[in-house]
Amino acid sequence: MSKTSFWEKLLGGVDVEWKVLGTLGELVRGNGLQKKDFAETGVPAIHYGQIYTYYGLSTIETKSFVSPDLAKQLKKVDKGDVVITNTSENLEDVGKALVYLGERQAVTGGHATILKPGKYLLGKYFAYFSQTDEFADEKRKYAKGAKVIDVSAKDMAKIKIPIPCPESPKKSLEIQAEIVRILDAFAALTAALTAELNSRKQQYNYYRDELLSFEEGEVEWKPLGYLAENLDNKRKPITSGLRELGDIPYYGASGIVDYVKDYIFDGDLLLVSEDGANLVARNTPIAFSISGKSWVNNHAHVLKFQTYAERRYVEYYLNSIDLTPYISGAAQPKLNKKNLEDISIPNPSPEEKKRIVAILDKFDALTNSINKGLPREIALRQKQYEYYRDLLLSFPKPESVKA
Repeated sequence: MSKTSFWEKLLGGVDVEWKVLGTLGELVRGNGLQKKDFAETGVPAIHYGQIYTYYGLSTIETKSFVSPDLAKQLKKVDKGDVVITNTSENLEDVGKALVYLGERQAVTGGHATILKPGKYLLGKYFAYFSQTDEFADEKRKYAKGAKVIDVSAKDMAKIKIPIPCPESPKKSLEIQAEIVRILDAFAALTAALTAELNSRKQQYNYYRDELLSFEEGEVEWKPLGYLAENLDNKRKPITSGLRELGDIPYYGASGIVDYVKDYIFDGDLLLVSEDGANLVARNTPIAFSISGKSWVNNHAHVLKFQTYAERRYVEYYLNSIDLTPYISGAAQPKLNKKNLEDISIPNPSPEEKKRIVAILDKFDALTNSINKGLPREIALRQKQYEYYRDLLLSFPKPESVKA
């Protein structure tokens, strides 16, 4: 179905008018509210930073609360209101919208604007529109700042959004509600798959820990330096200004950081983070396998093993244990070569390593591979959602609006 015929069927021949947001509701800039003000209980509170790190498009409850005395000084958020971020280091996060659907009145603070929709606007319809390229183009016109980007409430009010059937509030809200219903269905499917993925990951972590836990005396333990050949002396860091662009991956502590023209390694290797906050935070794996031609800088140790099973077994084990006893430095955590090679590894038979790796490889593919399993399904559903979101919200603009 073409976009034109799709709109005709959805709109039933009604007009669409692009209106500035300020004519569709009241916009109120927040004030105050810092993270130190949060309390365990009290009045529901929405901090602007939580909108792009914690919430989705809507919520019935808040993550945080503030005291009743402080709440009296803050701007009020009623059920159906939209809280919009004004400030971020990334333009993409400016204009993120959260529809508050809680029964209790909430509050918000500075760096956020409250949109109280009027009779022609459904809050969640606007929230979905705020994800589109059209909205991104609009907010880009008013963005100010370099390091920290801000779109003021006054400028946010100038952003144009499409309103179907502008002559009839009831019909307009019905059409907006139907668009929201369709997009909610796609979003719910993606959310269900994501919840299933999180459940699978917990299951994976459980079986990984079970498979890699050994009773005392069940296996002998060996230092990592005994099991692997260390190739750190072959690493060569290249400053960004001196790198020749190519198609060879250039690796650092947490993965690929660039692509270069030449290579210094060619084969199957295990890289282990040498420094960086991730050694402690563990937001991404600190050990990861690479294959083929590569260049590695001095922020990742390079280990070579005799077999695939040995390499993957050590990779799984390192990513499952607490490495704090081997890490030095507080401000700049570091896992030096000596400490790396001193890490004690349980060393079962080659056959047992193959068995363990075969099981964990299957779990890994199901929970982490973008080419198979749930991650692939979620990626496909996300693309499907984005396609229909753009189809539903890409209303034709008259020439006067385009200009």
